[in-house]
Amino acid sequence: AALFYGAVAALVLLGVRDVLFLYEENRCSMTYMYEYPEYLKIKLPKKISRRFPAYELYLYGEGNYAEENKNLILTGIPVLFLPGNAGSYKQVRSLGSIALRKAEDIDFKYHFNFFTVNFNEELVALYGGSLKRQTRFLHECIKVILKLYKDQEFAPSSVAIVGHSMGGLVARALLTLKNFKPEFINLLITQATPHVAPVMPLDKYLTDFYTAVNNHWILKAQDARNLTILSVAGGFRDYQVRSGLAFLPRLSQHSSALFVVSSAVPRTWASTDHLSIVWCKELILATIRAFFDLIDETTKQITEDPKKRMLVLNHHFVRHPAKFFEEDPETLTELKGTFIWIKIKSSKWTYTVYNESDGKYFMFPLSNHRKTYSHVHCQSSMLDTSSWIYGCLNSSSSMCLEGFDLSWKAELLPTVKVVTLKLQEYPPLSDLVVYVPAVNGNKFTLDCEFFKEDSRTVQLPVTHLFSFGFSSSKIVLNSTGLIYNVQLQHFGQIYQAFKIYIESHCHPHKGRKTSVYRLHVPWSHEDSITVSKVPSFTEISAKLHIAQPENDSTVAVLNIYSSLDCQYEVTIKTSFSQVLGQVIRFHGGSLPVYVISNMLLAYGGQLSALISTGQCSDFVLALARAAKPYKVDPIVNVVKFLLGFNWFKDIWNVLFLPELDAVLLNKQDIWFPLVSLILFLFGTGIAYWGGILFSSSLRLLSSLWLSLTRPSGLTKDSKLMTPRRAFMAILLVFVSCTTCGAFAILIIYLHYIFKVIKLHSNVRIEQNVLNKDSKHSKDTSDNSNKEIVKNCDSTETITAAAASPTTNTAIDNVVNSLKIHITILNLLTWIVLLSLPSLIYWFKNLRYSIRLDPDPCRTMAIILVSTLGILMNSSTTKVKSSKLSKIAAQLPLPLSVAVVAFGPMHLYRVPYFVICSLLLHALCCIV
Repeated sequence: AALFYGAVAALVLLGVRDVLFLYEENRCSMTYMYEYPEYLKIKLPKKISRRFPAYELYLYGEGNYAEENKNLILTGIPVLFLPGNAGSYKQVRSLGSIALRKAEDIDFKYHFNFFTVNFNEELVALYGGSLKRQTRFLHECIKVILKLYKDQEFAPSSVAIVGHSMGGLVARALLTLKNFKPEFINLLITQATPHVAPVMPLDKYLTDFYTAVNNHWILKAQDARNLTILSVAGGFRDYQVRSGLAFLPRLSQHSSALFVVSSAVPRTWASTDHLSIVWCKELILATIRAFFDLIDETTKQITEDPKKRMLVLNHHFVRHPAKFFEEDPETLTELKGTFIWIKIKSSKWTYTVYNESDGKYFMFPLSNHRKTYSHVHCQSSMLDTSSWIYGCLNSSSSMCLEGFDLSWKAELLPTVKVVTLKLQEYPPLSDLVVYVPAVNGNKFTLDCEFFKEDSRTVQLPVTHLFSFGFSSSKIVLNSTGLIYNVQLQHFGQIYQAFKIYIESHCHPHKGRKTSVYRLHVPWSHEDSITVSKVPSFTEISAKLHIAQPENDSTVAVLNIYSSLDCQYEVTIKTSFSQVLGQVIRFHGGSLPVYVISNMLLAYGGQLSALISTGQCSDFVLALARAAKPYKVDPIVNVVKFLLGFNWFKDIWNVLFLPELDAVLLNKQDIWFPLVSLILFLFGTGIAYWGGILFSSSLRLLSSLWLSLTRPSGLTKDSKLMTPRRAFMAILLVFVSCTTCGAFAILIIYLHYIFKVIKLHSNVRIEQNVLNKDSKHSKDTSDNSNKEIVKNCDSTETITAAAASPTTNTAIDNVVNSLKIHITILNLLTWIVLLSLPSLIYWFKNLRYSIRLDPDPCRTMAIILVSTLGILMNSSTTKVKSSKLSKIAAQLPLPLSVAVVAFGPMHLYRVPYFVICSLLLHALCCIV
């Protein structure tokens, strides 16, 4: 058993290691302030300050700009930054500083005023009781900010919001307020915000807040019709908020919403962790460029046109054509200037530019190429923003007078800008024209080629999940070309994870030698880009943030952008460690559910053995015997299957049962076959080694206790409740009602541990004494057999021998009680861990209020204090003789099923299932 559970624990650690440590290096640059950052506190009306004593509003500034704004005569465009879970209001400095530098570059023709809210670094991702309060304060801040501009010539009517983490969700929650005017915000940018569901659903207030916000978003979408939202996720470096949670619910129905992963953002191309997304220079630059392009020249505020806002965001965050943004670019352009015109008839062309004194136009006649080829692809390593490729309408034999600017069809990549055109889509074009400007000292390369799509598109089936990396799929790209599209067949599930190996072979060439590999996911903006020098051997990880929708028939593609003289060999194989990483990434938050489910089975097994045999094994052995996945998993899957039928769903609703969590996970496309079985086994492994660690800790603490004190020995069965114990229970109930429920739970838990340590110490002493007595009795008996004469010693020996069964029985009862207590403490440890966030929140906010309100643990604490007050003084003899003992032994099984059925998406429900079992055990001690 130990070997099996050791292997399970190793798999868990392998998955955790993949999530926490095995990701790309941080490719973000740090943002720096050129002057000392200052935060000017905005004086709020007294009524607001009294309602929200812990919250504040600030204006960001630096140097002279900060001095000028001290009188709060503001003429810029207001942007409000909202920090997230435990976030600081000072995180605005990266956005504010770069926006200030950008404004200086254009002589303050336009500038932004960055405000920031101090939410007292509250742990809102773990405790949801303050989310509504934060939303109401945010509403008041917006009204205060707009009043500051009331007398200005170009007074704003709305505020742009940038929300990091939970700050983005609080901003979305504004629409749920009855008196909030939707026109107050027209742009919302969220950074690593978990929009879909909470990372850890630890209390009801958190899940209810999410339900209210997302339901309002879906049912009353008209409220957000003038609001443009951009959600930026951090990618695989962000292990705190997985990128799939940043996907906006019902995105397709909201035309003014955009979701993108930072690794796919042009000119960023880097994954960010949960904090670096706030200061990543490349991403902040993209955000600030977008802000300045969103300005309407007439109002000198952010444009009210939703279409323009989406065009700007797509330009900077989805597809950048390596040109400055223009709302309506002039596509028809006159090709002026006295330049050299050169006609190119070959299908492949490369030109290296160095110290060109005269500009040149290269013409590619399309008439002949249309018959043979379907596409044309061109790329340039000169990453400037000027137009460089045109489509000629009517050309003479030697030159073209005007043409369509096809540079807007291009796409910027890390080392080149590329454009791929389907010739059938441009029937009027007679020629393709590539422009090479006069340059001094700059060296760059231009490449063009005509090709058939079929010759550059290859299909590569991905390996099976259970191949464990032992088998692979390989394809060799023999032909040389600038672009290849390798379609990854059957790759669309979140539990799939692969390693792609690309080996490049190139002919000797003095020019540029880099290749760009892009993993393109067509149903989601989560592309990842790798730049590699060639020839080389490159490894790329392929895994998804969002599963392929059911109605989507597109295929994930590996794009290879290369040189004309390179060949490639592509190999793909399943990465077992990354598959485990995906399981932990998507379901790691629900592991406590499966651990507790296993513990409940062990608890039930101990009680059953106690009733049937009078003895119970310790927690670890009980777990190995009772914790079997077939007791839990099939029942949950059968119920999930039956809920697909309307008649069963009607019965389910009549019984007022909540929706099955497996159904909710299925709606999010993150529930896959065998996931529950894998998580159950993971839970068994964690419970097993956790039990061993806990028992070892108790033994160590009891040894310490024995070295410090002289134990009094085992006491006889005492009363379950004495005046002193009743007073202690009432006091803890009072503590939970007047301060924090989690605090009372922690006190009773520590008290319980102390009592069990004392009991453990006494049992060890009694067992040592009993062992010595039995050895002494044996020696005395042997001596008496050798002697002929009877003496009083033999009588004493007989008396001791006669008394030993009773003593053994008493010791056995105490040992059985100790084993049950240890199991209860194992369960309580997880209850304490799940209630710890609200305790931390309460302790952090003690200076504002001694009472946590609302308190998610208050009811639970009152029940638990009363129950544990009985259990910690109970013994197994009373349980064995109770009328309720059989029910108490059978109840943990259905409760362990209920935990798995209703707990993964609602962790706060789990302690109540444990309490039900403990409460019945406590009743067994009375009835």
